[in-house]
Amino acid sequence: MRLRLATRSSELALWQARRVAGIIRSADPRWEIQLVTVTTSGDRRTDVPVWEMGGRGVFVAEVQAAVLDGRADAAVHSAKDLQPVTTPGLVLAALPERADRRDVLVGARLSDLLPGATVATGSQRRRAQLAALRPDLQFQSLRGNIATRLGRAPAGGAIVVAMAALQRLDLHPEPSEVLAEDVMLPQVGQGAIAVECSGSDEAVLALLRSVDDPGARTTVTAERSFLATIGGACDLPVAGSATATAGGVLTMSGLLASPDGTTVVRRSAVGPVAAAADLGREVALAVLGGGGRRLLDVMRGGTR
Repeated sequence: MRLRLATRSSELALWQARRVAGIIRSADPRWEIQLVTVTTSGDRRTDVPVWEMGGRGVFVAEVQAAVLDGRADAAVHSAKDLQPVTTPGLVLAALPERADRRDVLVGARLSDLLPGATVATGSQRRRAQLAALRPDLQFQSLRGNIATRLGRAPAGGAIVVAMAALQRLDLHPEPSEVLAEDVMLPQVGQGAIAVECSGSDEAVLALLRSVDDPGARTTVTAERSFLATIGGACDLPVAGSATATAGGVLTMSGLLASPDGTTVVRRSAVGPVAAAADLGREVALAVLGGGGRRLLDVMRGGTR
């Protein structure tokens, strides 16, 4: 039996696809796995910040298309790149084990950055949260694969990357600082791998569901519900992270900020694991009611 997995061709994306292939083979050795590499609009336009290209979704649409048009049986993504509402015709069939979702500052520790130092990042979310903590910092755009980004730390400054990427590619840059979530709330789905397939392909759907990790499913479900309630097309810096604790308890934190970090609205809530989607929605409504809706209205030219 053959399973074709569509994936981007970056080193990290290929690692993720091969990891999924390995998990599937462990579950059922009868499957022969073939990788189908795809180039996305996000890969082609490395000179443009991701948010200017439409933000979330620019790294997944062409990979999803490979499944929808029959070139592949399933698609492997970084869960953080997905829109919060699943694309029609596809099913989010598996979320395997999740890695560390935190961000890492590489080049210098935050406390060691001198006033006016430059931090390079392609993420509005990271930029806004750092600016809120350190209004003195300067920022510059940063795109490219992980190896490229690690080589572009500004003199006397730093870059920000995902801990999961460093772990998966076995990279250990120094000096570096893992940023706690109260300093830098991660992106929704960060550290998780998402596998989509056609909802009509029962054999593939059953196979992928057999390698779904319940913990990853719970936390990503809460985070995606948060983002969907905020609005998947939100142009503002948005972040969300859910953590399951002992006794079936889920803690969810969400954030919406102005691009310059002068306004940050952050709320948290606790609920049962079984109500992950409801908890994500609750936190989103608290963020919107606490000033987030006003931020969205200003961004969109509203009056409230």
